[in-house]
Amino acid sequence: MDPGFKGDGCQVAVADRSPLTLGVEEEFLLLDTCGSNLPVADEVLARLSGQALEQSRHEFRESMIEMVTPVCGDLAQLREHLASSRAEAAAAGAALGARLVAVGATPLREAAITRPAAERYERIIGHFGPVALDPALCGCHVHVGVPDRELAVQVCNHLRPWLPVVQAIAANSPFHAGVDTGYASWRSIQMERWPSLGPSPYFASAAEYDRTVQQLITAGVMLDVGMVLWYARPSARYPTVEVRVADVLPTVDDAVVVAGLVRALVVTVVDDIRAGLPAPRLRTGLLTAAHWRAARDGLEGHLVNATTGELVPAWELVDDLLRFVGPALTRDGDLRTVIAGLDRLRIEGSGAERQRRVHRRTGDVRDVLAYLAAETTGDGAR
Repeated sequence: MDPGFKGDGCQVAVADRSPLTLGVEEEFLLLDTCGSNLPVADEVLARLSGQALEQSRHEFRESMIEMVTPVCGDLAQLREHLASSRAEAAAAGAALGARLVAVGATPLREAAITRPAAERYERIIGHFGPVALDPALCGCHVHVGVPDRELAVQVCNHLRPWLPVVQAIAANSPFHAGVDTGYASWRSIQMERWPSLGPSPYFASAAEYDRTVQQLITAGVMLDVGMVLWYARPSARYPTVEVRVADVLPTVDDAVVVAGLVRALVVTVVDDIRAGLPAPRLRTGLLTAAHWRAARDGLEGHLVNATTGELVPAWELVDDLLRFVGPALTRDGDLRTVIAGLDRLRIEGSGAERQRRVHRRTGDVRDVLAYLAAETTGDGAR
């Protein structure tokens, strides 16, 4: 084990070179056959048992549930857990007339804004008002094991230029109130109303990170450390870096690709930190623009290179990302899986584009949601 290394002026410990662990949290909507949000989360969770129950959680709406994987060592193990948890949650929902749907934003309507009876949720609503009553949103959060908090803060600094590309790959929420918003990820746009969400700020150290978070809590921008909603953060709950920029992905294969890329990014930037390379100092406005463009275009248009400001075809930046993380993917045995997944996305399009394709064919968002329900559990025909 290396005794330590300097990254951006900070001394932090270095772990061994074995593959970093990873895990995924996925949020899902529960929809009726007409496409409206169905507030039956309590009943769905009550029907789960064993590991599925242990890995399930309530979310901010009674029409949502969250399923989380155990800590995984490789993408094959992750895929198995994602597939089984989706299948069991979908079966529990079906018994109650609810479809489990992997979609980033409420596509039609949430007639009754109901939430679990929890004091924390009441505090959030009381403090943030109508922002907390927006229609339900569903994300995919990828955790990568980085137990040293000093290192985790530096990793978040280094991830910043690449997260708009991950966001574009994961875009899966083009519809809102029954119409196409023109955005590939409407979830990203809705979530910008939260004051503690957005591109991860640059921090010189874990001490500066903690000091800033405490100042934001004092200012009322956050209620507690659990409301750090930046696109990458040292997890408040686990010894991980948590990347929170993605919509929930329509299929297990899509989720595996995003998780593989995120782990490879973390592995790569840890190597850069070990080598003494500083994190890019990005202009805030340019980074914000890069995320907005990713939310609008997804993979089907152009993205902003957050380092240079250049507007380029989305797949050009995806290819840049793949070259950047290629050695890490190879080292962990993930290269073939990730390349195959990206090749499929080149042909089929992002989740947002696949939804739009169904809509262009049928003109009915309810058909889109039926398609997504099948994709969520792997029952869809491609």
